[in-house]
Amino acid sequence: MIQRIQTLYLLAIVILGITLCFKPVIQLVTPEEAAELQVYELSALGGAPLQGLWGLLLTTVLMPLLALVDIFLYKKRLLQARLNIFLALLCLGYYGVLAIYIWQAKLALGVEWNILPWASIPLINFVLTLMATRRILKDEALVRAADRIR
Repeated sequence: MIQRIQTLYLLAIVILGITLCFKPVIQLVTPEEAAELQVYELSALGGAPLQGLWGLLLTTVLMPLLALVDIFLYKKRLLQARLNIFLALLCLGYYGVLAIYIWQAKLALGVEWNILPWASIPLINFVLTLMATRRILKDEALVRAADRIR
């Protein structure tokens, strides 16, 4: 299991996904015309002015959880590849959910937003997922070729 390179890719997704759960991804700043400068940081666990960020929390928690489940499906390569495709779509869906929350904050609070470096983790996870899927399908082709020879 651990000797397969796709397992290392999936393990990296788990580690990065857990890190993303606790790091802020967006910084909300009141405009310069405001009386006082307020800075809020938005993470999966929420932000000071915004409540009900369950969509962001759900996508953030599902990424490492699905990757962890995916690691233990090493004997079912086709199921593992399908789950990886869903994981890749979830990584991209994270940015859709994040855009919705930024739009809500901009409308409700009238703030400007700055993206933090931690927001690139789902994109990194997306690339790692594609690399893992490619290796899984390569393993499946190798096993099928070996079965044909017998």
